[in-house]
Amino acid sequence: QVQLVESGGGLVQAGGSLKLSCTASGFTFSSYRMGWFRQAPGKEREFVATINRHYGSTNYADAVKGRFTISRDNAQNTVYLQMNALKPEDTAVYYCAATVGTASYLPSRYEYWGQGTQVTVSS
Repeated sequence: QVQLVESGGGLVQAGGSLKLSCTASGFTFSSYRMGWFRQAPGKEREFVATINRHYGSTNYADAVKGRFTISRDNAQNTVYLQMNALKPEDTAVYYCAATVGTASYLPSRYEYWGQGTQVTVSS
């Protein structure tokens, strides 16, 4: 059974930091590109960050570039999202996702999804 289990979400004040974790099971983690997406109330799910099967190859949405860092530990089947300098507009449900494909930015191209974790940033 494929599972992506997220943790680390919560309530934080503007300017603060959170680190999200997503631990995978049921598939060969090292063969999959991993991504983070988010969805705010009334808005479409949007791309946040992605990392390929190798360390160091990452892409970020312009809105989070310079503040968020995606990383992975293939030995632990875990992908992380370090979020610094958080803003109220970062408030959303954050989702971890996996794909065997090359698409980095489109939610429809990811095969496996976590259930999401709420991140709320207060002003």
